Amino acid sequence: MKKFAYVAKDTSGKTIKGTLEAETANDVLDRIHEQGWYCVSYTEALGGGFGKKGVHKFNAKEMSYCCRQLAAMMTSGLTIVKALDILYKQEEKKGPQLAWQGVYEDVNKGSTFTEALRAREGSFPDFFISMIDAGETAGTLDVTMQRLSDYYDNTNKLNNKVKGAMIYPAVLGVMVVAIVIIMFTFVMPTFAGMMEEEDMPAISKALFAISDFLKSKYYILIGALIIIVVGWIYALKVPSVRIKWDRFKIKCPIVGPLIVTIYTGKFAETLSSLYSSGIPMVECLERSSRILGNSFIDQSFVQVIDEVKQGQALSTAISKTEIFSGMFCSIIYVGEESGALDEILEKTAAFYNEEADAAVGKLVGLMEPAMIIIMGIAIGLVLAGIFPMLYGGLKDVG
Repeated sequence: MKKFAYVAKDTSGKTIKGTLEAETANDVLDRIHEQGWYCVSYTEALGGGFGKKGVHKFNAKEMSYCCRQLAAMMTSGLTIVKALDILYKQEEKKGPQLAWQGVYEDVNKGSTFTEALRAREGSFPDFFISMIDAGETAGTLDVTMQRLSDYYDNTNKLNNKVKGAMIYPAVLGVMVVAIVIIMFTFVMPTFAGMMEEEDMPAISKALFAISDFLKSKYYILIGALIIIVVGWIYALKVPSVRIKWDRFKIKCPIVGPLIVTIYTGKFAETLSSLYSSGIPMVECLERSSRILGNSFIDQSFVQVIDEVKQGQALSTAISKTEIFSGMFCSIIYVGEESGALDEILEKTAAFYNEEADAAVGKLVGLMEPAMIIIMGIAIGLVLAGIFPMLYGGLKDVG
């Protein structure tokens, strides 16, 4: 048994700290959720598991590749032992190879696939381990692996789309900062001697003051930016601040609905995959909300899970959170009433995945004009400060 220290919050927002002895970190999360609490953080008290040096943590791209390979081999009739043997030998990177080699050796010695994965808690996602556990229990590991392959393929595609879409706004953002710095540190000073300071318009005085500050005391600005960034990073580690920030992200105008659409697609796909694999609904909800990475949603789902445990309809419990759209809650209601919730969720996941792709495009589309506007305002201010001086200088010459 391992010893874990945890920080959790109850439904009233009270912070609870303690320690638990459990086999895996997954068991710790389950036991905390059984109490009706929201887990803020947890660490292994004696150093292994998460944060342990040398543990390779698989990302969506690596999981997509591994699941696709395993699914192809298992549907071709290979045993899990042989498939794992081939998979780890094909791995080119040292980290993934050692992780899969360890899994192969454990399975070859008689452990179940799930036990071998849980022994390397922190390397493999909780969602992946839960799905494998359900697949082994039901005897449908090949089908489960195919579902995992599709799931991580979709996740990887969405991540790639976000990264690809962010390239242009990132370049544009760098250009905006560079242009503003150049104009205030190189362009503005060339006009400094064209007019006496007492004769300058207020806007010109203000712009020259900014220019002088950037040239002579730039280190103060850099220091302030570093303090703000570091302070913000640490502030987000405070549970109450993190929950408020995560709530703001999904409630703010324009951007909020787009983020909720992305969350809905992720939630629907995860819930569909877990529920179709035969995992109990309560566990499906715990893992589906946790995978979104939004502490406000995770906290809200503590109440949802409690109500589902008491026999309330899932659609009713989810609608009370006021997070997801009415259409999504209605679709779940139809699935519950028809007794085909797994099929409805699968179709809903496909629909919202397309909507999520469109939402990513819209989010990035909002960033581009915002940056252009900022650049236009900066250039306009400089021109507004320079033109009166040029006009006054030309008038004096005349």
